[in-house]
Amino acid sequence: MITMATSVSAGNRGERDHGDCWVSFNPDGSVLDIVVEQCESDERKETIETFVYQVLKQCQVASGSLKIYDQGAPAFVMAARIEACLRQASYPDARYLPGMIDQNTYQSSAKRMRLSRLYLPGNTPKLAGKGAGSGAHGIILDLEDSVAPARKFEARIMVRNTLQQVDFAGAERMVRINQLPLGLDDLREIAGQNVHMILIPKCESAETIKQVNEIIAEVNGPEGPPVFLMPIIESCLGVLRAEEMASAADNVVALTIGLEDYTADLGVKRTYEATESFYARSHIVNVCKAYGIQAIDSVFSDVSDMDALADNVVRSKTIGFEGMGCIHPRQVAVVHKNFAPDIKEIDKAKKIVMAFNDAMAKGLGVVALGSKMIDPPVVERAQQTISQAVAMELLTEDWVAAS
Repeated sequence: MITMATSVSAGNRGERDHGDCWVSFNPDGSVLDIVVEQCESDERKETIETFVYQVLKQCQVASGSLKIYDQGAPAFVMAARIEACLRQASYPDARYLPGMIDQNTYQSSAKRMRLSRLYLPGNTPKLAGKGAGSGAHGIILDLEDSVAPARKFEARIMVRNTLQQVDFAGAERMVRINQLPLGLDDLREIAGQNVHMILIPKCESAETIKQVNEIIAEVNGPEGPPVFLMPIIESCLGVLRAEEMASAADNVVALTIGLEDYTADLGVKRTYEATESFYARSHIVNVCKAYGIQAIDSVFSDVSDMDALADNVVRSKTIGFEGMGCIHPRQVAVVHKNFAPDIKEIDKAKKIVMAFNDAMAKGLGVVALGSKMIDPPVVERAQQTISQAVAMELLTEDWVAAS
């Protein structure tokens, strides 16, 4: 934390940074001086100046020099950049919360469908809105790998404001925090912003999950909405301790694997065939199935090869994964298409569900399909397939009601 009177900055002002801004602040001086540059019009300049005064007044800043290089940033982005500067200068307690829009007050659920999750850099605000329009089941605002170490402080403020002000279009609202202990500071900033799921990178123990939950409880309070956890297993030790993490807390609803770091730890090259990670991935799937949580596969890093991605998804589904990560919006549709139940799976599930409903209607204690007895886990899996098919519009709600 910088405590001396010195100029600090936050934000971006490159050619590709439309929708962002760059802010510098120097607390020196006896008066308040605001300079706005690169505005598209005098009217916008006046609007920005008025807004900046509002932010500074709420943050109790009465003097200093603040400069903004505008590139079409919305108010919540500008506020985040200003706040980051103030808190790194002489105002560590400065806060300006834009407020949660109505579209972001919805909740999630432990068993919701998570075929896809799309990673977006947390310090690049223009991508958040585009990501929400991708159709991904989850949108991840990333504070870890996609953010440079020197920018992590300002990134967590930006992610907090993004969670408040960007319409996620019904997607699950996720944040990947940094590896602990830095990730605990991330949580203190974002846990109270109706974030649905926290992804914990390089997780290797139940103790890490306990620390995360302690901060969530501290920020969210006893009446706060549930915050689910998805530990990311990225090491050999993490693979061996997968069961410990799966059973660490009730809000652990999924495990996923990060194959770039895992194969590096293994000392081998990651390949399309993924034979080098088959043991780890299969082990994680088995652990997840045993504890009734979701097994989510790693990202596929080649964003240009959709055929290879489709093949990878098919292999992933074959060994029991229920979703995977995406690093580009164009990957989402391919992931959904290839994880979705096919015609044979849907027809089989329909027959099992109809047999189950028939048995229940007749008061029978057992369920049979032809000459085969149907166990409860098989029925549950069939019901999940039907629910997934309906959600993906492969089967109509009318069929479910009729059955």
